[in-house]
Amino acid sequence: MKKIKLLFATGNENKVKEVKDIAGKNFDIYCLKDLNLTNLKVEENGKTFIENAKIKAEFYSNFTDLPVVADDSGLEIDALNGEPGIYSARYLSDTLDYFDKCKIIIKKMSNINNIKKRSARFICVFCLAQKGKTQFCKEGRVEGYISFELKGNKGFGYDPIFFYPPMNMTFAEMPLEEKNKISHRFKAFNSLFEELKKHSIY
Repeated sequence: MKKIKLLFATGNENKVKEVKDIAGKNFDIYCLKDLNLTNLKVEENGKTFIENAKIKAEFYSNFTDLPVVADDSGLEIDALNGEPGIYSARYLSDTLDYFDKCKIIIKKMSNINNIKKRSARFICVFCLAQKGKTQFCKEGRVEGYISFELKGNKGFGYDPIFFYPPMNMTFAEMPLEEKNKISHRFKAFNSLFEELKKHSIY
């Protein structure tokens, strides 16, 4: 089987590592740095994960002949009315690192002692575009809860506070190879791969 070449339009090295691991031997995954496109900036002004993923995929697909995949992902917390949601990367302040953001979220929810009322989910949407036009989008979700404290030093982003009941641990406590079998990013990319099989790209 011929390998599928894709540009994953991100500068986030943690995401690149995860997607390459998820994609496996069927894909050659390139990132913006590989194609010297890091100087190009796009405004993510969509109102949903899908809109933002489309904006990025369509923008970068104008600068390469490769099919372009872009994602938008984030954490939704029910007790915080869906925050941080699509603003997960920019939540609270651009100058705060995720460790501090996680601590602030834990503090905001300090009066919620029932784990069932700390429900949350990770959402990821992948969109694939060619020559400025989106071909399709796929979504992945993982349900869990916000833990009472930060746990684990693996993963990135909000992983230390996202407790995943089936494995009785946070995403940051999981080995990467285990996380990449069940994560929102895995589910979205796996759906994208299945869709690619139906298209001439495959």
